[in-house]
This record gives sequence, C-alpha cells and structure tokens, in this order.
Amino acid sequence: MFTGIIEEVGRVRSVRDGELAIAAKKVLWGTNLGDSIAVNGVDLTAKQFDEDGFSANVMPETYRRSNLGDLKPGDPVNLERSLQLAGRVSGHLVRGVVEATATVASFTPEGEAIVARFDAPPDVLRYMIVKGPVAIDGISLTVVDKDDRSFAVSLVQYTQEHTNLHVRRPGDRVNIETDIIARYVEQMVADRRGAAVAS
Repeated sequence: MFTGIIEEVGRVRSVRDGELAIAAKKVLWGTNLGDSIAVNGVDLTAKQFDEDGFSANVMPETYRRSNLGDLKPGDPVNLERSLQLAGRVSGHLVRGVVEATATVASFTPEGEAIVARFDAPPDVLRYMIVKGPVAIDGISLTVVDKDDRSFAVSLVQYTQEHTNLHVRRPGDRVNIETDIIARYVEQMVADRRGAAVAS
C-alpha cells in the first residue's frame, strides 16, 4: 500500500526481459529485500540492492497493463516506498495495482499550476469523479474535470518539480489506478441487484 506522494525520481539503469534495474538513493533507506517499491505507480518487489539502486522482477501481466514495457535506460521513474501505517497519509491509499494506461493529451498552464489532460479508456473513466482521487504514474492527484473520453488534473508546482510528469509529452502513456472504493461499491451494487433478481 502507498500514498501516492513521490519520494524520489529515479532512473532506469537497465531493462531485461522480466527485470528492471533502477538507480535510486532515498527509497533504499530502511528498505529490505522483499519490500515493495512503487515504480511509476506499479508495486514491485525489491529483489536485489547495491549502492546505486535496486532491481525487481516484472510479470507479463504487469507489462500488459502498465507503461513499464516502454521504459528505456535513462528514463526517469517515480519512486515510493510502501506505506508505514504509523505515518501520515498525505495523498490517498494507492495499491500499486495499475489498471490501465492513459495517453497524455495536453498540458495547459493555469497560473502557477498546469492542467494536465489524459485520454483514457471508458472502463477506467467510469471509476473517476470530479474531486475524486486518481494515481497517475503513482502520483496521488485529484480529478478536476472529466468527459466521456478524458480526464484532467491540476499539477501544483511541487508536483511539477518532484515527479517525472515534467518530461512527459502528448502521446506518452502513463499508468492509471483509480479509487478502489468505487470498484467495491459497483461490485456490491451488482451483487445486491443479482440477489434481488434471483429472489
């Protein structure tokens, strides 16, 4: 479990079939082998450490649902260690289970903020509401606008400066995780309707 507050922007050191090696410093502090580290919002298990970073295995299912297969050596990635329940949750509860990818549509300056719009599949958009949470490449953000093809978030200066979104360009793919509560509510309503029809 994560908060969506990015601790460090690391760099991809190497990409091999089923394995990523990431250059990092801060997320190594207090992290043990087998612990979770979110890479662009994807919960990966640290399998090896050295003084320059860590490596983790990546399953085929993860490649299918995320942008990790697009990564090349040198690419910046958002990193976050798993949540310690004794600490503050500044973002929202993020599972690190990417549901799909969206495509960067535009970045529009708005005062000191930037409004970022993303084209997303309908099966992901259905779980988003304006003023509700969404994780984009692992970053906890708030939906500020939504239509039937896209959604938008507003990026404060801190997010602009401390995540990898500043290097994204229109057409780039980003990882999306919607709020798990919306999925549970939908499932419970569907189960209740099914039970009512059966009786």
